[in-house]
Amino acid sequence: MRFEHVLVVGAGQMGGGIAQVIAASGRRVSLHDAAPGAVERGLETMRKSLARLEQKGGAPPDEVLARIKPVDDLMPADLMVEAVVEDAGVKEDVFRRADETLPAEAILASNTSSIPITSLAVATQRPDRVIGMHFFNPVPVLELVEVVRGRQTSDETSEAITELARDLGKTPAVANDFPGFVSNRILMPYINEAVYALQDGVAEVEAIDTIAKLGFAHPMGPLALADLIGLDTCVAIMKVLQNGLGDDKYAPAALLEQYVEQGKLGRKSNEGFYIY
Repeated sequence: MRFEHVLVVGAGQMGGGIAQVIAASGRRVSLHDAAPGAVERGLETMRKSLARLEQKGGAPPDEVLARIKPVDDLMPADLMVEAVVEDAGVKEDVFRRADETLPAEAILASNTSSIPITSLAVATQRPDRVIGMHFFNPVPVLELVEVVRGRQTSDETSEAITELARDLGKTPAVANDFPGFVSNRILMPYINEAVYALQDGVAEVEAIDTIAKLGFAHPMGPLALADLIGLDTCVAIMKVLQNGLGDDKYAPAALLEQYVEQGKLGRKSNEGFYIY
């Protein structure tokens, strides 16, 4: 499947990046976000990102942005990629409405980083055409796409999305449908343990990140990475792991939850473990 027209739902950090890479591949994109002003902010972020990429030989920003059309609601397309807040109820509602709006042959994909794909498929009449397409932040730069198969996802759907990921210049890796999949089942406990180290007074923020970067050869420390992801998103994913796997070892650290309660969400609020 070529997927000439893609509907992206959610124009935030992830959705905007997804819309950008799809449009850069030559496809038409309809971009929807229910939050007032979100699409406009997303387009401005894309323009800045594309301007940086143009300096490295990428396409002119106007050329790519011309393929992205803001839309007021869901609409028919060959593929939907959902990238709304990491909340199962919100995502299920998007999938329910998308199932009613998009043609029967369209594929419905989610960028969720932890919520089981099968639970989203249940909200539709096409569980064989529902799949996870988990991009990584920043989407225009990082090459991995975690392709997550729900219990009823067909081989045809999995192969089509895997091929699309390659066509977008990404490297797909297929995972089965478990809470957190592969990436966040490994990553989030690592971040959470770094927060526990800070909470227990083992070391300060900069020391924890420096030890992780230099000791593990990671490009970014776990606390800086948490700020990039969003501390609220980290808490949400840890709770999905805790509830989905039935193990309190995945409970979010108290300090992490305190930061979220105080509105310290990381880069998106200009303050988290670091001040931006």
